[in-house]
Amino acid sequence: MKSPFEILAGYERRSLAHADAASAGQASAADLWRGVGFRVGDHHLVSSLTEVNEVLSFPLVTRVPGARAWLLGVASVRGNLIPLIDLKGFLSGEETSLSDSSRVLLVRQSGGSVGLLVDEVVGQRNFSAEQRVGASSPADGAVERYVVERYALGDKQWGRFSMAALVRASEFAQAAT
Repeated sequence: MKSPFEILAGYERRSLAHADAASAGQASAADLWRGVGFRVGDHHLVSSLTEVNEVLSFPLVTRVPGARAWLLGVASVRGNLIPLIDLKGFLSGEETSLSDSSRVLLVRQSGGSVGLLVDEVVGQRNFSAEQRVGASSPADGAVERYVVERYALGDKQWGRFSMAALVRASEFAQAAT
């Protein structure tokens, strides 16, 4: 039978071993890139947590006369008028079909915020440097212009989508027909 001292010494050894393992896990977690994962058509994309301010359900939208088809209109979000863009419509010309999984990503840009309609938001995604597989492929079309790198996670490739590049694009600012 062990003495109380030996039992306490065993607790201390296990506790210190657990603390070392936990701090090693935290160090590797600090090396992860984190973003909000979403889907636009067949494209699995992720944008930095600093670029997406909020995720919303589809709001009530008022159409804007003379606007391109991808500018769905304006919506009031907590008293602020936000232009609402169909991201798939902007990128491919194909209209997003609204469903229960459709969401709006609220993105800050100079002069205010803009809402981007996406097919689905899948939550936070974490990627390590080892998962990086390079830049986008030419087969991705217009999406390629805004994807700065790709990550492999399971059987999917996730494109890191730059919201900053999107809102700076001259064609994005040209919503009038």
